[in-house]
Amino acid sequence: MTAIAQTAPSDAQPVHFNAKWRRQAGMLAAIWAALLLLFYRDVGDLAYIYWNSTTFGHCIFVLPVIGWLVWQRREELSRLDPVAWWPGLAVVAAGGFAWLLGSAGGVALFRHFGLIVMLQGAAITLLGPHVARAMAFPIFYLFFLVPFGEMFEAPLQSFTVAMTMKLLHLSGVPSLVDGVLITIPNGYFEVAEACSGAKFLIAMIAFGTLVANVCYVSWGRRAAFMAMALVVPVIANGLRAFGTIYAAHLTSVEAATGFDHIVYGWIFFALVMAAVLAIGWRWFDRDPDARWFDPTRFPLPVRYRADLTTAAGLVLGIAVAFFAWSAAIAGRSDSLPAQMSLPEVPGWHRTQLSKTAPWTPNYPRADHFLIGRYANGQGAAVTLAIAVFADQQEGKELVGFGLGPIRENDVWVRVMDEPDLAGGKMLRMTAPGPVEREVALWYRVGDVVTSSASEVKLQTLKARLLGGPQRAVAILVSSERQPGRNARADMAKFVQALGPLDRLADRTAGTPR
Repeated sequence: MTAIAQTAPSDAQPVHFNAKWRRQAGMLAAIWAALLLLFYRDVGDLAYIYWNSTTFGHCIFVLPVIGWLVWQRREELSRLDPVAWWPGLAVVAAGGFAWLLGSAGGVALFRHFGLIVMLQGAAITLLGPHVARAMAFPIFYLFFLVPFGEMFEAPLQSFTVAMTMKLLHLSGVPSLVDGVLITIPNGYFEVAEACSGAKFLIAMIAFGTLVANVCYVSWGRRAAFMAMALVVPVIANGLRAFGTIYAAHLTSVEAATGFDHIVYGWIFFALVMAAVLAIGWRWFDRDPDARWFDPTRFPLPVRYRADLTTAAGLVLGIAVAFFAWSAAIAGRSDSLPAQMSLPEVPGWHRTQLSKTAPWTPNYPRADHFLIGRYANGQGAAVTLAIAVFADQQEGKELVGFGLGPIRENDVWVRVMDEPDLAGGKMLRMTAPGPVEREVALWYRVGDVVTSSASEVKLQTLKARLLGGPQRAVAILVSSERQPGRNARADMAKFVQALGPLDRLADRTAGTPR
């Protein structure tokens, strides 16, 4: 038998980055460190979210994945010529402006997105177009450091409820549904936001994008894999919800939910990932040993070259300019009266708050908060709550997670949204008892009355950037459901007696018009 000499694979050969590469990469590392230090509050927010939110825990693995992606490209990258590049500054400016919008409007998503875009822009500026093109996917993958996807929760809740009810009926389990509450003979279940499957869908988007890039070449196969990666966890979550309720039907609610929490937290996502990979495995079309890019296909010379030190200074200068702009407008605030009181409402008189199931909206940072209950002598009883803010800023906002009618981990649980009442967003909720309550909500920001959280953010942004009234007011009207009474009709009569809500908000805030 003849021995055959084999050449060691290229990965085994040492990779040498020249002095210019080390200088450009060192400057990028320094600028990234400076940006993270300048926007340390946003960095802290992101770290807190990654560590404490089960929805975004997968973000912890994004940076190691990006490091691995860059490491895989190291041999080809060493053969490129990194140069500072003027057009990259436009990306930095776009990120800075997005961050400013998020800071002024109180939108964390925009702040986090803007910070990531500034980091990407710094890499493009200081390493140049060829390196940016070669590392296009790792640079793009930085976007998965931005916590996003809460908008999926409501539609996924509805889908999960509908799928679960269909399967329960097919399996012969007697069941009724009311919004997100499913009742069977031996108990009831809430398909809460955490059970909607949104957290796994969000993580699967990041996972599926990585697999589609690493394991496929064909864009058609990549698209098919991504579609499958999004559909499988949604279907699997519906099956999980059905399985939990069916197990409760056969055993007990306590036994079924206890097992579900273990499976849902530790095993479910791993099984879904394994299923997605198993389905897509046979269509993988990328050679594991294939090069990620061909260094010889990058034309020279690079146009719009810049001096490295100058470009680095401009990257940092642009970021500082937007940070300073935000700091300059952060002090805007309206003066409020020292004392405020609930209005006198014609035909209604004040009475004690309900003791059946106490309810208080959650506005912990409001400058003034008022709540009272009114009765009209005809059996109707309606609660009015008003939260007044002299200004809005980070952590002191009119709309946000856990703010409004229901706080996080509250005894009150959202059942479903109801049709609007006089332009106010309406929802129905329940508490142990059971006690049901309907709530209508309006906001007054600037010169606008709205029930839209997006409109609140837009008007807040407008007031911050362009000036105008900084005060913001939330008005909530609520009534418990009682036998023989129509809570919605009682609330409608009360709202009509209140008069124009813009005038009510302005009078309460001490700015009558």
